[in-house]
Amino acid sequence: MNKTARILSVAAVAAFTAFGAHADEADASQFATQFETNRTRAEVQSEAATVAQTRSQEPAGSRVVTYQSNADRSAVRAQAAEAVRTGQIPSGELGSRM
Repeated sequence: MNKTARILSVAAVAAFTAFGAHADEADASQFATQFETNRTRAEVQSEAATVAQTRSQEPAGSRVVTYQSNADRSAVRAQAAEAVRTGQIPSGELGSRM
């Protein structure tokens, strides 16, 4: 038991020192990217202002399309009732099993 505990403690110390060997700066500078550009700050700002003016604040697909129907409500209800009677469309909980 004493030999096993000693081996486990040595393995734990080795693991902790391995984590320390791979440490980097706390500011995540290893992920920093260097950019070189010829554009001035004013050019970038004017492009950003143009894009902001041309964009819509309304999310895509949020506008509801309206439809004007010429059908009479009572005629549509009568057609639906007839379709249920003749079995053309399912009705109720058992309608989907038929």
